[in-house]
Amino acid sequence: MWFLMALCSALFLGFYDVAKKSSLRENAVIPVLFLNTFVSSLLFLPVIIGSSQGYISFDSLFYVPKGEISWHGWVVLKALLVLSSWICGYFAIKHLPLTLAGPINATRPVMVVVGALLIFGERLNAWQWAGVVIAVIAFWLLSRSGKREGIDFKHNLWILLLVCAAILGACSGLYDKFLMGSIGLPAFFVQSWFNIYQTIVMLLLLCIWRWWQSRSDISRREIFKWRWSILCISLFLCIADACYFHALAYNDALIAVVSMTRRGSVLVSFAFGALFLHEKGIGNKAFDLLLVLLSMLCLCIGAVA
Repeated sequence: MWFLMALCSALFLGFYDVAKKSSLRENAVIPVLFLNTFVSSLLFLPVIIGSSQGYISFDSLFYVPKGEISWHGWVVLKALLVLSSWICGYFAIKHLPLTLAGPINATRPVMVVVGALLIFGERLNAWQWAGVVIAVIAFWLLSRSGKREGIDFKHNLWILLLVCAAILGACSGLYDKFLMGSIGLPAFFVQSWFNIYQTIVMLLLLCIWRWWQSRSDISRREIFKWRWSILCISLFLCIADACYFHALAYNDALIAVVSMTRRGSVLVSFAFGALFLHEKGIGNKAFDLLLVLLSMLCLCIGAVA
């Protein structure tokens, strides 16, 4: 069942990337990100209130316990970690082709494996080492594909931000397993309160952004444009995260397999960039993407071997 949940998460995560790209094109990043977190919070607020008032039963899948203060402290740390990743990723995806950003973002499971090696002292088997090596080769080939479009990986700010977003996202994946595996926090508790705390932080950042905009020259100000795809960002992400958290809640769930399966979302975003955005160099980047997926497959086999 947890693998089916991971597949559903991958599908809606792909839709999320598409909605995000559509919303950010020639648009201000901070307001879009704030609305994303705000709408997500509105979706979960009735569940939190309903659970606290007894309208949602204890044995319900959507029940959110009040939790201890320490639980909320752990979730606040997750919110800060994910927001840092999102801020970097949103700015990057706004300025980079989706067919380039997607495959780079898909290398997160490799970073999770390397993080497990460095932090938890885990040993990699031959399959996992093969996955890491193939991912490095794929990243190098992606840098060559980027150069054909005038994007130098070594000196491009948006590439740097995308890599930072991927690293922080990998850290978030390790942290999720710690929260729901080692500590044993309920999955829906983490997802619900994580969105609430994100909105609080983003409200502060939005105020800072508006103050900065008021002090900037008119020519340098960012313009925010409302688009209905902004609502889709929150909807698709909430569904994807719900499937993801419930997959991790199973005792036999394998974080490497779940992470690899979720990265299959790149197929959805890549197809959208190729078919609807008509981005360049699709043939070369398709081969690079194939290598990224091959590295994920090696990691998956290594995790269950």
